[in-house]
Amino acid sequence: MTDGLEFTREGAVARLTFSRPEKMNAITHGMWAAIPGVAAEVEADPELKVLVLTGAGRHFSAGADIGEFRELRSTADAAAKYDEAVDSAVAALTAMRKPTVAMVQGNCIGGGCQISVACDFRFAADDARFGITPAKLGIVYHFASTRQLVSLVGPAHAKYFLLSGELVDALRAREIGLVNDVFPAADLEAATARFAETLCGRSQASIRGMNRIIEKIVAGQEKTDDEVEEIRLAALHGEDYAEGVDAFLNRRAPKFAYR
Repeated sequence: MTDGLEFTREGAVARLTFSRPEKMNAITHGMWAAIPGVAAEVEADPELKVLVLTGAGRHFSAGADIGEFRELRSTADAAAKYDEAVDSAVAALTAMRKPTVAMVQGNCIGGGCQISVACDFRFAADDARFGITPAKLGIVYHFASTRQLVSLVGPAHAKYFLLSGELVDALRAREIGLVNDVFPAADLEAATARFAETLCGRSQASIRGMNRIIEKIVAGQEKTDDEVEEIRLAALHGEDYAEGVDAFLNRRAPKFAYR
């Protein structure tokens, strides 16, 4: 695994940890570049159902490692090449059919917040702080990540983040829809684990199919297409549908196919 990242698994849940606590888990170019491979590994492993992303120590991530910028973003061409790694990481997380959960404590700023927004769910400790700071660096934010942010919080709150670079606390982040829920820091791990377990117990055919459809809607698609109809038809002919209906009628917990 790339320096600064730790990949572990426990049962059906994989975990990717930003592991540079001495740098508040700032994300290096190498870390950005490694994320698509992690996403692909989780997607391809039939034993894994959920990916949790978090940070080591007190913080999720303070963002991209600015210390690399003078070398790796010293020219416009170099900056564009660096941004390719960032865009690929965001795209890989966005495209995952298996659900992703950002478990956020402490600072979740800049590229760290960008990663969390690319996840399907965000659970935060009550000490978490969120911010996106391109206006402090003379950078114009990525289009795909801007679209994701707008879809979560709306244009007014997106402008507040991107134009001011100000930070918001966890409770405010929940109010505006940036995070799904907030927990005392001591309870965050257990709450996230419970939710991951819930996802593992649902129909994976339903989860992965609906995740793809939602991705299309967020990207601007307004009507169904052949892929959407194929996803829905495959579900109707699948084992999970028969099991789910039978379990409901017989008042028992469903035992969905493990795949």
